Amino acid sequence: MTLSNSPQAVVTGAGSGIGLATGRRLVREGFSVIAIDRDDSGLERAAAAGSRCLVNAAGIIVLKPILEVTIEDLETVYRVNVQAVWDLTARIGSAMAAGGSIVNLSSSSAKLATTTEAAAYASTKAAVLSLTRSFAYAFAARDVRVNAVCPGIIDTPMQDAVLSKVAAARGVPITELVAARNAVVPLNRATSADECASTIWFLLSSESSYMTGQAINVTGGLVMH
Repeated sequence: MTLSNSPQAVVTGAGSGIGLATGRRLVREGFSVIAIDRDDSGLERAAAAGSRCLVNAAGIIVLKPILEVTIEDLETVYRVNVQAVWDLTARIGSAMAAGGSIVNLSSSSAKLATTTEAAAYASTKAAVLSLTRSFAYAFAARDVRVNAVCPGIIDTPMQDAVLSKVAAARGVPITELVAARNAVVPLNRATSADECASTIWFLLSSESSYMTGQAINVTGGLVMH
């Protein structure tokens, strides 16, 4: 996705879900987008590109009972969800000019007690919140902002895969699981990738020019702090 003579943004996890929706939104807003997925080999090109914006949306989930999670599982999920976010934030953020903006994708699971099967994933998203605040502080003097978005229940391919696995493990229909899931949300539905992308765009844009180090919930009221 490219536009000539336009500001440049880097989006990871752009193959599907929130990353894809964000890339499309940025193009509509006039950006040239370097869209890379977590297995893409274009990280060096992205880091050297002199981008105005970075969105770290790549992520994976490990679903296992907490006492069955192995060191290898932790290394895998932390490599994608934390180490890659740290690396790109440091490399691309340090090269950004004043006015640059970075948004990291965290999760409501970083703020709530979660099912023990998602403990490894939740811990990575809590780490993303911590590094977001640290980089916000580090880059503030250069007027480069760093914020995070915390989606709740969201309709994405990752969520579909999680629902399928949990439904199979519990021996219940997916429709029953979806209804129970939505019932705990005050707005009584999941959010969409496009709704999350709109919040990400707000944090990238000049409309949020005095916001940094923040974690914005997109949860339909599931999280209110």
